[in-house]
Amino acid sequence: LLNATTRKDEQGNVIGVVGIGQDITARLAQEREYSKLIDNANAPIFGVDTFGAVNVWNKCARKIVGYTLDEVMGQNLVGEFITNEYKEAVSTVLDKALKGEETANFEFPLITKHGVRIEVLLNASTRRDEQGNVIGVVGIGQDITGRIAQEREYSKLIDSANAPIFGVDTFGCVNVWNICARKLVGYSTAEVMGHSLVQEFITQDYQASVQAVLDQALAGVETANYEFPLITK
Repeated sequence: LLNATTRKDEQGNVIGVVGIGQDITARLAQEREYSKLIDNANAPIFGVDTFGAVNVWNKCARKIVGYTLDEVMGQNLVGEFITNEYKEAVSTVLDKALKGEETANFEFPLITKHGVRIEVLLNASTRRDEQGNVIGVVGIGQDITGRIAQEREYSKLIDSANAPIFGVDTFGCVNVWNICARKLVGYSTAEVMGHSLVQEFITQDYQASVQAVLDQALAGVETANYEFPLITK
């Protein structure tokens, strides 16, 4: 790595050049190894520069999305490869990373070269040079299309089951309320979602015991064949 500076005599006349060098053999070897690891990783990895133009596109990304290096390098990632409804959200993630704020587990869709929509889970990290200056963003993705499809099928099975099924979050608020539960109890999904199951839909004499059952389940202790009353609408 060379810095070349003009040499002048006492009268200011140019008399030559002085070059100050730095051995960067090890650094270049390290960068090549880093690039090799990225390209051969079994996860889709892409990178953009400070203008949002693609400058990293590994083999896994090429395989999943279908675009070659020549087709993506230098192209604007958001403008060319992100669906319209997610352009703003993805731009926000990239802008945050360029400011040093990293994002984990961000879900967004990508459209493949053949028009197929795939779901990607992304971790976006800031890229810096040796002086610590931000030079872009690197994104490590995970194709979760299969998982999303499985979750949708699971939700469909729950909703169409011929038994009342409900679910609550860690705060005891309803987040699952299937068709049979709606038919049996009379409350619609809109009327129960986000509401406290125990406080709003369990009779007072059973609130403590039902809460104990839920608390045990949240602690990993399951309960079978527990009987309790529900008041219909």
